[in-house]
Amino acid sequence: MNEHKRVELLMLFLTLAEQLSFTKAAEQLGISKGYLSEKIKQLETHLKTPLVIRTTRSVKLTAQGVHVYEQALRIRTQLFDIEKTTDSQQVAGVIRLTAPKMFASTFLFDICHKFKQQHPNIEFMINSSYRTFNLNQQDFDLAFRATSSPPDNMVANKLFDYEHIIVASPRYLKSSGPIDSVVDLENHHCLTVTEQTIWPFASQQVNINGWLSSNDNHMLKRSAQQGGGLFRIANYFVKDELDSGQLVEVLQQEKIKNSGGLYMLYPQLIYPPYKLRVFIDFVKAYFQ
Repeated sequence: MNEHKRVELLMLFLTLAEQLSFTKAAEQLGISKGYLSEKIKQLETHLKTPLVIRTTRSVKLTAQGVHVYEQALRIRTQLFDIEKTTDSQQVAGVIRLTAPKMFASTFLFDICHKFKQQHPNIEFMINSSYRTFNLNQQDFDLAFRATSSPPDNMVANKLFDYEHIIVASPRYLKSSGPIDSVVDLENHHCLTVTEQTIWPFASQQVNINGWLSSNDNHMLKRSAQQGGGLFRIANYFVKDELDSGQLVEVLQQEKIKNSGGLYMLYPQLIYPPYKLRVFIDFVKAYFQ
């Protein structure tokens, strides 16, 4: 366990020791009771000693718990002294982000570029993929994730809702005939994500076929624009093409409402870095 994780656990324990209640401590910290309990167990495992005696209504410190509490108090006082003698209100350094590719290309570059204009001493390291990282274990400050169920052990801020829609170019629809129901898809080319064989709709699931499958949504969108077939995608990814008329939405009556949300996730830290707090507020304002 690295140093900043150990300090974080000690500060969590310190609040619990002061409140002698998981419920009250969690409320004060702005985190879930379950998350706090998990972190206290991690600290006990790391120190190889029980720190608290858990009862149904209260928490009592063990002898070792009292000793750790006294040491944690000294550490917190030292941290406050350091903050008083240094300028901690600097937005500088590296912010490490992970985001799905569609969100990264549609929004994240613009967000980072505009933030950089306001804060010249900031740098970004971005992992653009569909891999889900554990932010408590891996070296990322913040994640953007498309999901309908954000993890309970993270602070989750919903940025916007989105829906999956079916789009095609006017040229394709003119040459291939109308699409009035999902049954008509049997007679159309469907541009699909790799190994995708079924598209879900409000009324039913439909087996699909087509001539192009790829893990690159940019390629599939370009193919749809050029008349290659139908494309099922999150509506935010094709907003500009819909507004300009390069693509049109079909089967709107079969659209599944509330497909999911795009969330900004970060660990439940007691003292997040100032640069991260400023960036989080900036992202919230960007999507408002």
